[in-house]
Amino acid sequence: MTGPIALLTDSSCDIPQALLEQYDIGIVPLGVIWGDETLRDRVELSPEEFYRRLKTDPRHPTSSQPTPADMQKVYRQAIDGGAKEIVMLSLSSGMSGTFRLAEQIGRQMEVPVHVVDAKGPTMSLGWQVLAAARIRELGGNALEMVAAAAKARARMVQVVCLDTLDFLFKGGRIGGAKHFIGSLLNLKPIVEVNHQTGTVESVAQARTRKKSIETFLGRFFELLGTGRKKHVALLHGDAEPEARELAERIRQEHAPDELLVNLTGPVMGIHTGPGALSLCGYTEEE
Repeated sequence: MTGPIALLTDSSCDIPQALLEQYDIGIVPLGVIWGDETLRDRVELSPEEFYRRLKTDPRHPTSSQPTPADMQKVYRQAIDGGAKEIVMLSLSSGMSGTFRLAEQIGRQMEVPVHVVDAKGPTMSLGWQVLAAARIRELGGNALEMVAAAAKARARMVQVVCLDTLDFLFKGGRIGGAKHFIGSLLNLKPIVEVNHQTGTVESVAQARTRKKSIETFLGRFFELLGTGRKKHVALLHGDAEPEARELAERIRQEHAPDELLVNLTGPVMGIHTGPGALSLCGYTEEE
């Protein structure tokens, strides 16, 4: 992280590593608590390692916000790299305490720190970070970077297709009775992120994987609508062959200007589990 304006985010962003490096984006790691271990996301636990362990470890992991020390360390690295201002975009405050911690530590720094609540997880956050990064690359200032993120957020759509209710239940995001009934019926839920409240809302459910994917795909592109420059990300829970096949279909049927495919990281994967698919994106203008 070098330059007068540092751009930071947290490890839930799911931005491909090549883009993090290309745009010089600093990452604050969240925690993954597994039994008596607390592992820093993407530092001590990679997404690939997470899914391998999820299949064999009988204990279910949970996530935690970054430690104050880790937040302060990344801010300090940015300042030591020459930053006179910092723009920090975080996971939705409706899902984590990361935003409030980023504000708290930011007030202790000797340079201005602009903290943005992305009102969403994974690439809902990631696209906003990339929008800010691209404005910075064009010579934009910190406030213009924040405005670019807000503009992307206003048009952001995220829909998630889950293969099972089990991980929502284990993560405490669904009631026991609902989980029991859903499991008996083998329902595959579809949820979406409300980017005004920053919370997850139920959309639909299907009896088969094929039907759930069709509903999920149709719902996403209906909400995305028409517009100039479609930016689309397809995230998957260790289901790369299926994701690659779906990505090719999206290219042929919807011709997005930018299409990213990546593995969903541990912080979201704890709740969505293996086999989950997520589409996230926005259009720039009508």
